[in-house]
Amino acid sequence: MNPDQQDNYWQQDPHEVIETNTPEANYVEPKKAPVDEPPVHWMASEYIHPEKNSLWYVLFVVVVLGLIAVDVFLLRSYSFSVLVLVMAASVIVYSRRPPRSIQYTLSGKQGLYIGERLYNLADFKAFGLIRDGEHHSIMLIPIKRFAPGVSVYFPEEAGEKIVDILGLRLPMEILKLDAIDIIVRKLRL
Repeated sequence: MNPDQQDNYWQQDPHEVIETNTPEANYVEPKKAPVDEPPVHWMASEYIHPEKNSLWYVLFVVVVLGLIAVDVFLLRSYSFSVLVLVMAASVIVYSRRPPRSIQYTLSGKQGLYIGERLYNLADFKAFGLIRDGEHHSIMLIPIKRFAPGVSVYFPEEAGEKIVDILGLRLPMEILKLDAIDIIVRKLRL
């Protein structure tokens, strides 16, 4: 290489391929394409539905009446009492609704189907597994900052296939329940 070529060499794009005449320098190792695994199908509930006994409902009514008493005697804003009653009614309705059983399908080519809705795996930056007692779930972490994560429950026998398919396309992160999730589970909501 003469001095003019040497100066141009350092000014080139570092990602540009420089050709040489040796056969070893021109060899590009082929990328191994992941083997397409067959899709995994499973049925699971949309959320965990803890059973509530009569003591839970009694404590719930006591808390609601306590909030209304605070409003009447301290805040004197009756709109807060109405809001508490509306929220209490919605919590009761939601807590008595049984979870639906949903068909899930995970395919390496297409993504994750939850019922009829498709979640493309390219929209997620990682996944993690969460074990909550005897229940197992996958959490898909989105690339977009304010997009919600997708949490899916699965049976233990399908776990290995699910992790294999996701592991070929996304990195795995160690996840655990955060403080809000722990409080919601303790309150059996």
